Formats: sequence, structure tokens, C-alpha cells
Amino acid sequence: MLRFTVHYGIHFLVPIAIGLLFFKERRLKVTLILLAGIVIDVDHLWADPIFDSGRCSIGFHPLHSYWAIAVYLGLLFFKKTWIFGLALLIHIVADSMDCFLMP
Repeated sequence: MLRFTVHYGIHFLVPIAIGLLFFKERRLKVTLILLAGIVIDVDHLWADPIFDSGRCSIGFHPLHSYWAIAVYLGLLFFKKTWIFGLALLIHIVADSMDCFLMP
């Protein structure tokens, strides 16, 4: 239950909190972008099985690879893309915590 709560709390509550607390003038737009970071889970569709509770996403799925994470970090350095990089990195943190809490 802890693993589920932490994983999905980071996926949903952290982006909402960041959007509401730090982007008062653009709160809805930023919050939606941060929540949209979950779109990289599309790479789970290429796995067999699609969902495996015993599998760590980090390093397994293409959009969760270390190369992809490096690109997400790189997005932080450009004014037009940094919010997308943040969204994707929040997703990676959520999945990393899921891996960390695996039995």
C-alpha cells in the first residue's frame, strides 16, 4: 500500500502542488503540463506483459532509459522546454521511488 501511495502521489499530487504553489499566474496550464508527464508511460505498451508489478520501469522501457532521462534533464536548460523537462523528471522520480520500494 505504501508503494502504491508514494508512486501515484508523486505522479498526481506533486504536479498539482507545484502548479498551484509556484505558478499562481499560470496555475492551470502549468499543472496540466506537469500532469501530462505521465504520457511517457506509452512505452509500457511495447512491453510484454504491458504491466508487471515486479518490474522496474527505469532502465527497462525506452522512454524510461538513462539516455531518455539525460534528454529530460537537458530540457531544463532551455526556457521553452524546461517545464516539460520538469514534468518528465517528476514522472521519473515517481517511477524511481516505485523501484526503490519494490519488495
